[in-house]
Amino acid sequence: MEKPVIIFGAKGIAHPALEIFNSNNVVVFGFLDEDEKIHGTEINTVSVLGNPEDDGFLKLIGQKTEAFVAEENPKYRKFLVELLNDRRKVQPVNAIHRRSFISTDATIGHGNFINANVNIGAGAEIGSHCIINSAAIIEHKAKLGDFVQIGAGSVINSEVTIEEGAFIGSGATIISGLTIGKNARVGAGSVVISSVGSNETVFGNPAAKVK
Repeated sequence: MEKPVIIFGAKGIAHPALEIFNSNNVVVFGFLDEDEKIHGTEINTVSVLGNPEDDGFLKLIGQKTEAFVAEENPKYRKFLVELLNDRRKVQPVNAIHRRSFISTDATIGHGNFINANVNIGAGAEIGSHCIINSAAIIEHKAKLGDFVQIGAGSVINSEVTIEEGAFIGSGATIISGLTIGKNARVGAGSVVISSVGSNETVFGNPAAKVK
């Protein structure tokens, strides 16, 4: 990546995103965040410059810089992605840690956060704008939709389908061949042995629906 990156968001995964870009020798120009109280502060010597909707900074995107969206709230993350699509006609770049492993025939979309020691297997399909935290395993031929979040140390077994917006908590295990529906939530440490419907929340070992 030749251009420096502006990171949208300065909390949550923003700091590890900075570390990921540093690990790949990519310069981070600065952070943009809607919280005015942190404007002018620094994260590891990199400044929080201003608001994500400030045209003065947005005009840099696609010309002098790339963009990465580090916002974890799915609705606001989607808003920022659409902002970049509509106003700058660009897609956010991926933040992929150099200590992750991605199979040569896995496919990956735009704007994904893939942290250290993540393992993505053969034929896996990763959508766009996903957050895959440290040491998660995405086994062969698993499919992740857009805006999916996978917690640290989770195991997504072979041929699992996780639909758009689903959240998988840290340390969860999803058994092979299952489907996790759109916007579903799987609690941390759960072992999921049957498919989960859209908008459902499950928790436990074995995972059961939370009413």
